Amino acid sequence: MKTMLIRLISIFVFAVSFQACTTGGSSAPVSDRYNPSESPPSHYIVSAGDTLFSIAWRYGFNVKGLATANGLAAPYTIYPGQALVLQESSRTIASVSKPAVTKKSSSRDSSPRTSSKPIKAPAPKPVSKPAPQFVDSGGAWRWPVEGPLVRRFVATGQAHKGIDIKGKMGQPVHAAKAGVVVYSGSGLVGYGNLLILKHSDRYLSAYGHNKRLLVKEGDSVKAGAVIAELGDSGTDSPKLHFEVRIDGKPVDPLGLLPRR
Repeated sequence: MKTMLIRLISIFVFAVSFQACTTGGSSAPVSDRYNPSESPPSHYIVSAGDTLFSIAWRYGFNVKGLATANGLAAPYTIYPGQALVLQESSRTIASVSKPAVTKKSSSRDSSPRTSSKPIKAPAPKPVSKPAPQFVDSGGAWRWPVEGPLVRRFVATGQAHKGIDIKGKMGQPVHAAKAGVVVYSGSGLVGYGNLLILKHSDRYLSAYGHNKRLLVKEGDSVKAGAVIAELGDSGTDSPKLHFEVRIDGKPVDPLGLLPRR
């Protein structure tokens, strides 16, 4: 009986110790959600803060193809509550002009008629200011932040669509190339405070986990300009998540950045 009691006490102490080890100490690392497992739906309802670029980025579409499929011309203005088809199209949007119709002149009345009422000219339609266009000149890319590389690009399996660079809280984040800000916000899960820059019709870059965003949508930035402060929003430690996409598809940034 005494032996059995000692054995039960030992089992209880071991169980308590094991629970303390698993619940105490440092917390488990946060898993960055850059590769959602679910397949994209057929439609998407626009929410406040969305841009067509952020939606295309989230589901891996080329923004021009997505815009064409939804009949949107530059600067791709969308509205909360609007339903978008999540697919790409290669057709071009062109305005079709109606041919001019000429009236046949009558032999009985060849003299022009005059009207006493003034003819009002049609009011001009408002023209949306096009977004700035940047042509990728093939110039060198720059590292967006100084620091060691802590996670690499992975194309298959448990995909990681960019690279992670370790840094200090508040460290300046630089534009890797000249471009225009097409998204500034925190609406994409797993990225924290995120910036997306457009460098040309084909090239985009993204900067995630920032502490503070220093530029807004529509701003033009030069290569090397400070665009954000490094942080840990949406992740477990101060770092920058950096991505590059060509035609909507992620590529390894290390193939573009200079060696160091």
